Amino acid sequence: TLALIKPDTVSKIGEIIEIINKAGFTITKLKMMMLSRKEAADFHVDHQSRPFFNELIQFITSGPIIAMEILRDDAICEWKRLLGPANSGVARTDASGSIRALFGTDGIRNAAHGPDSFASAAKEMELFFPSSGGCGPANTAKFTTCTCCIIKPHAVNEGKCMLNTVYP
Repeated sequence: TLALIKPDTVSKIGEIIEIINKAGFTITKLKMMMLSRKEAADFHVDHQSRPFFNELIQFITSGPIIAMEILRDDAICEWKRLLGPANSGVARTDASGSIRALFGTDGIRNAAHGPDSFASAAKEMELFFPSSGGCGPANTAKFTTCTCCIIKPHAVNEGKCMLNTVYP
């Protein structure tokens, strides 16, 4: 399924990836990007007639987002469970350990998105990771003042790394 990390939570990606891994998901694709208004409107076309549509588009284009393909048995249902209710205030009451309870602010700035059906997942994955070989929205991650560190899966599985530690 698609896991979409919204602009308000990109700075917490290490913590979110750790939650995703601990929940038994495998991340198979990941990219950071800025959506144009058109790309955002295409993504949220189902909300076009809703009164919050413009606020939603403004928010989702306000900063970088991270799109991931995550895999596990019953991935759509399990990702939705991990996300918690769409409104972060409700999530704090009804699903206190969920991603939206931990990182979200309200119903729009709610940390992350997940499709609610197989059809939605297929359509949304195609927007970000096209099967036709196209690239979807342009990757905007810039690596100018950092280096690359590859942490092998066994180190993560054995708890031998701290994904949230930042070193100067």
